[in-house]
Amino acid sequence: MEIYLVGGAVRDKLLGLPVKEQDWVVIGETPESMVKQGFRPVGKDFPVFLHPQSREEYALARTERKTAPGYKGFTVHAAPDVSLEQDLIRRDLTINAMAMTPQGQLVDPYGGQSDLEQRIFRHISPAFAEDPVRILRVARFAARYKHLGFSLAEETRILMQAMVTAGEVDHLVPERVWAELFKALNEKSPSAFFYTLKDCMALEKIFPEINCLFGVPQPEKHHPEIDTGIHVMLCLEQAALLSPSPEVRFAALVHDLGKGVSPKEHWPSHHGHEAKGLSILEQMCIRLRVPNSFKVLALQVMQYHTHCHRAFELRASTLTDMLAALGAFKPVNKLSEFILACEADAKGRTGFENSPYPQADLLIGAARAAASVDTSAILNGELKGAQIGEAIRRLRIKAVSEFIKSE
Repeated sequence: MEIYLVGGAVRDKLLGLPVKEQDWVVIGETPESMVKQGFRPVGKDFPVFLHPQSREEYALARTERKTAPGYKGFTVHAAPDVSLEQDLIRRDLTINAMAMTPQGQLVDPYGGQSDLEQRIFRHISPAFAEDPVRILRVARFAARYKHLGFSLAEETRILMQAMVTAGEVDHLVPERVWAELFKALNEKSPSAFFYTLKDCMALEKIFPEINCLFGVPQPEKHHPEIDTGIHVMLCLEQAALLSPSPEVRFAALVHDLGKGVSPKEHWPSHHGHEAKGLSILEQMCIRLRVPNSFKVLALQVMQYHTHCHRAFELRASTLTDMLAALGAFKPVNKLSEFILACEADAKGRTGFENSPYPQADLLIGAARAAASVDTSAILNGELKGAQIGEAIRRLRIKAVSEFIKSE
């Protein structure tokens, strides 16, 4: 059996990065011969098998031919006569089209090693344009490798832009868009994902709610970066530094969507942008099939981030009501994630990156004080229905007020 390690495993080995999983390509075999050798078939769209011992994936060498729009419009040909070079050229980027023998010998027919050394994302052939998901993948690679100095080849950017103009991205299904966004949110530099899409004009098509924020001004006194689009990218970068949670990063990304619909005659003011953005975010989450855990936190951050920033100015009653709305008094809650997203917003401003965020300690302390009040007398008393809730609220407000005075 002629086998080669391929794809991301080879790329990351050459970069000196840890390899999370290994994929192999098999030359000169058939599905029947693979099964006879103990491999278990698992591929739905093309012949892929699990190794009987390592459980790693082994795929038969194959070619692909475009037959319809979108990323599923391909006819796959897998046969013993398909060469390694034919299999590699159907891939997206040169750095992903290298192979390695089990003994460690590199096979690099398309210049991947040179592009890797020069830190360049470059497409292999014009066939790149046949699959719109590749635009999202390149953007995700930018998010993963930006810190290493990678950039997009100009000819690849032009090709990606031509794909957008031709309407290829219109065939992307929501589930795949979310899958790539989710992966990008987990990368080291998630803002690079959006900048890459913007550079090839795909951001407007795929994430119009984000795209429309660019060019919208904010008051320079509070936002030296002025541009709202740049601000949300800075917020996303700060969120990536503050938390590994993709939910926190998503919330930081979308918290200012309401500024995209502020009337131009009111610029740079964005009064009420918190409430204006809620329906936009709801629709975005519906369109992209965003999981509920992401949506709930994002809605909370959008609605209450200004309150969080002004925590020291709030009355005890307002602070208590906000904490209640955030579910902060429940044994299991997302208050810490909420605070991290708000902190990312505060630090996602030019010149404020290293500023302290004392509001965090205030909110955590107030939540603990309010949650620790003894409500047994109220629950076991004669009050009914809404009266119970209001009595508990008053107790919590008193506890928060006393905590604030003690600070």
